Amino acid sequence: MSMILSASVIRVRDGLPLSASTDYEQSTGMQECRKYFKMLSRKLAQLPDRCTLKTGHYNINFISSLGVSYMMLCTDNYPNVLAFSFLDELQKEFITTYNMMKTNTAVRPYCFIEFDNFIQRTKQRYNNPRSLSTKINLSDMQTEIKLRPPYQISMCELGSANGVTSAFSVDCKGAGKISSAHQRLEPATLSGIVGFILSLLCGALNLIRGFHAIESLLQCYLLVYYTGWRNVKSFLTFGLICLCNMYLYELRNLWQLFFHVTVGAFVTLQIWLRQAQGKAPDYDV
Repeated sequence: MSMILSASVIRVRDGLPLSASTDYEQSTGMQECRKYFKMLSRKLAQLPDRCTLKTGHYNINFISSLGVSYMMLCTDNYPNVLAFSFLDELQKEFITTYNMMKTNTAVRPYCFIEFDNFIQRTKQRYNNPRSLSTKINLSDMQTEIKLRPPYQISMCELGSANGVTSAFSVDCKGAGKISSAHQRLEPATLSGIVGFILSLLCGALNLIRGFHAIESLLQCYLLVYYTGWRNVKSFLTFGLICLCNMYLYELRNLWQLFFHVTVGAFVTLQIWLRQAQGKAPDYDV
């Protein structure tokens, strides 16, 4: 049976859920789709304003306008024109009821939960198409969809965040996987920039000794880029710096040894403090 199962209103910039239908089923398929809702809510700012995600027996459709996204879950055989007409009605009512100032300043999830009453009434109407009296609007929407069809989001684009896997996930051949090479780090702090400069200075001073310069350059790399086992590598690199300075004990005075080891320890601390960016807040959409 074709039907709309649920709907949500989400703020685009940070994925904050503003309102949602409260009659989620507890089946395995529905729980899986809730995870896709969360994943999509984190990517809304990067996606076009009209999209569809096909997830096996279910479709997730959404439209975005004025910083707010209207998302719905329906069975895969539910007509596209009805789905987007439903979202269009939600959008018009929400814009009419709430001003942009309220939506932009909202800090609490589901602070417009009373909008669920309208979602439920509209959902019931659209789950019984014979009761719809909007044939002209549907005709307009059908023309609009033909002229500007919704963007089809692939599982590769969505990625594999939160470890979500399913029988209908496609083989992306690495296209949608977030590798460590592309993981972003938190913004550099002033102390991190100072550590980077000091590490480069140590590398320049050690350049004449060849291998010993590599450790400082490796610390610079670890400070700037994310890699697997990054913290472990940083501690091993610092240990190597200490060993090399012990080897050069007779060639350097105590101040030189103190400077190189202290810089190595400081940069190691900065590497440990500058972690990978965390995921967007999970508002249990």
